[in-house]
Amino acid sequence: MIFIDACLKKKTPYTPVWMMRQAGRYLPEYMKVRNEVGGFLELCKNYKKASEVTIQPVEILGVDAAILFSDILVIPLEMGMDLHFIKGEGPIFESPIKNENDLAKLNLQKAVKNLRYVYDTISLTREKLPKDKALIGFCGAPWTIATYMIEGKGSKTYSVCKKLLYTDPDFLHKILTLITETLKLYLENQIKSGVNAVQIFDSWASALECEAFFEFSWKYIIEICDFIKAKYPQIPIIVFPKGISGYLDKIYGNFDVFGVDWSTPLESASKILSAKYTLQGNMEPCRLYNKNAIKEGVEQILNTMKGKPHIFNLGHGILPDIPVENAKYFIRLVQERSSL
Repeated sequence: MIFIDACLKKKTPYTPVWMMRQAGRYLPEYMKVRNEVGGFLELCKNYKKASEVTIQPVEILGVDAAILFSDILVIPLEMGMDLHFIKGEGPIFESPIKNENDLAKLNLQKAVKNLRYVYDTISLTREKLPKDKALIGFCGAPWTIATYMIEGKGSKTYSVCKKLLYTDPDFLHKILTLITETLKLYLENQIKSGVNAVQIFDSWASALECEAFFEFSWKYIIEICDFIKAKYPQIPIIVFPKGISGYLDKIYGNFDVFGVDWSTPLESASKILSAKYTLQGNMEPCRLYNKNAIKEGVEQILNTMKGKPHIFNLGHGILPDIPVENAKYFIRLVQERSSL
């Protein structure tokens, strides 16, 4: 698998490429399946349909890896929290965590057991996916998941969560510890079900100042990495903390691939991290609106990463209104130009 080889810094015939959110709303085929089952959460829980949309980008675009179709918030959902996805608002938890009693109601073992539909999606997908295509499992980082559980929804300021960080850090650590322990078992079950690599998404890492990031986010990510590497050293781990370009010189840990977001200059990230990790990223997703912009972005990134371990990706997820033809052009261009 070319993707796995790149994760492990092995020489590859070209730069492997995939996209975050590649199984998504920009694909008419995805929307057809989603509408058939009734909605986003229903799709996550229908393992046969979730497997179908996981495979779609491989068949339609020719990406070098599939990523499990699911959501980072199935963890608190199956712990016992009441999750809804509301059009125009996104995920909503009716009763956010406010105190120790709320936390005590959440059940780690129940969550791990109830996520059988994710494990079934993985098993079926690995069975159907071509042998040379990697299947990536994933989870959200404890900090990012905690922000939703505490705020009750997405936030621009994270003020409820950060108020807790500065007024009752011990309680926040308790929440993060419970999420971390659940994620360890969740990723282990994903690996047992057949994923070839795992990615940890810390979408809201940039909400934290440097010291807080390493105490309340990175520490827990690395705890998960250490757990997985101790038991499954052959499984590559990708970490993606979004928006922390100022903290790169302090990054450490036992993982294989560091995901670079589009706001971080790839040249800077490479100077600091390429000696130790494969880099993944980091084209600006909005370049996909225009083929000339795609070509310029691809050439810049390939030139920057020439001779260094690299997986091509966007600097965040593909947007819902990107033309499919442009996404196909992007994937083909990376594969062709990097093989020269």
